[in-house]
Amino acid sequence: MRTTQRKTKLIFTVGPATQEAEMLEALIRHGVDICRINMAHADHDWTRKIIHNVRAAGESVGRHIAILMDVKGPEIRTGDVPETFELQKGEHFDFTHGEGIGGVGEDGVRRVDVNYKDFANDIRVGDTVQVDSGLLRLEVKEIKDQRVRCEVCIPGPLGNRRHINLPGVRVNLPALTEKDQSDIDVGIEENIDFFALSFVREPADLDTFHDYLRKRASPAKVIAKIEDQQAISNLDEIILAADGLMIARGDLGVECPFEDLPVIQSRAINTCIRQLKPVIVATHMLESMIDSPIPTRAEVTDIANAIREQADCVMLSGETTIGKYPVECVDTVNRIAVRMEQEQTQPLRKDLILNLPKSKMLRSAAHLATEMDAPILVFTRRGIFTQKLSSLRPNVPVYAFTDNPVLFKQLLLLHGIEPFFMEFVHELEDNIQSAFSRLLKGGWCEAGKPLVVVTKMYAGETLIDSTQIREVSGENTES
Repeated sequence: MRTTQRKTKLIFTVGPATQEAEMLEALIRHGVDICRINMAHADHDWTRKIIHNVRAAGESVGRHIAILMDVKGPEIRTGDVPETFELQKGEHFDFTHGEGIGGVGEDGVRRVDVNYKDFANDIRVGDTVQVDSGLLRLEVKEIKDQRVRCEVCIPGPLGNRRHINLPGVRVNLPALTEKDQSDIDVGIEENIDFFALSFVREPADLDTFHDYLRKRASPAKVIAKIEDQQAISNLDEIILAADGLMIARGDLGVECPFEDLPVIQSRAINTCIRQLKPVIVATHMLESMIDSPIPTRAEVTDIANAIREQADCVMLSGETTIGKYPVECVDTVNRIAVRMEQEQTQPLRKDLILNLPKSKMLRSAAHLATEMDAPILVFTRRGIFTQKLSSLRPNVPVYAFTDNPVLFKQLLLLHGIEPFFMEFVHELEDNIQSAFSRLLKGGWCEAGKPLVVVTKMYAGETLIDSTQIREVSGENTES
């Protein structure tokens, strides 16, 4: 079922505004590719229900999407408070551990617990504590046992379970907390396609996650979320260790100088493409559309810039979890993406180093397809050819057929790739003909128009890789 012509993929985060079947079906019809479940705000019963609802909605619409579980990783949050605290500039405020619900201490200073027992050990006098994406800022004045006394520099409201950033501070939390492991186990049981790990600091964090999945025979891919300065320092190594990267600009913009964000984003996108890894741009893409039916002009430009830089995906968060206009947000991304992709002038990326003969054959096939303005048809069981074709960023569609149901969902993350699941047969030409039939029936190609087919063929008894120009007709296929 054809929904949109954009090459940039779209991830939406499910929440109260989008969890019902009717809305999920509408989002799938309008072209979302992946559903993200944020485990910082989800329990296991709700998670299982959402996974069932998403898959049922896909069955109803006739188009299946992938599911990404975002585990919170080494995250520090405040505990609960009896009512929202309105912090005042200059007042003293305490962060504690193990004292229960927030309140007022014996000396009259208000306090809130944090969920990290070594908070007082990792931090130093003079450090900055930023709360709720930097909306609150405090300076550490005194540390005594488990109490960290601060002075409020930027005031504001403090509610329950607000996220804490500690710019420049190395936090000694494990890559996977006990909660993360419990959440991951649910994802494995439900055959999740992707996991995203928050606050990845170094490649070892990803090795830990991959080992955890490998021991449980899960084929899921692991996306590294970069959210602090330590991740930026280790960016190249993290990209190599991950199956993909998410540029989580919310916390990143708190942990790093905000004027560095555009530079970090560009560097991360280009490095991922050169390393053949998918990359997601996330956070505040259409924040105003939580309450407004139209985006700001700055948001339009922001999304356009991510698409111009050729990110694989853009992601919606609050826009689709609590927003009033989730479908309108999807349509907004569709419109911007299609328009910006029309402006692509470079037919292929020139910065990919492809040394193997098979890889050079792919580049030649992509050159041929772009010169002919013809779609590329590729058959894959492991996704290697498809990832390389995606990273070349050809300005023609790439239709990838696979008989691997896990890979089929994971290909939904890749720029420019439209995946199809099809059982393969022994006769290679029969597979090609079946693929042509699917494409014609779905409106993905036109009768009488050429396609460039990347497939294997027999030369005598030897199976070789080939690039073919094929013309599809309504009744038969001619080489």
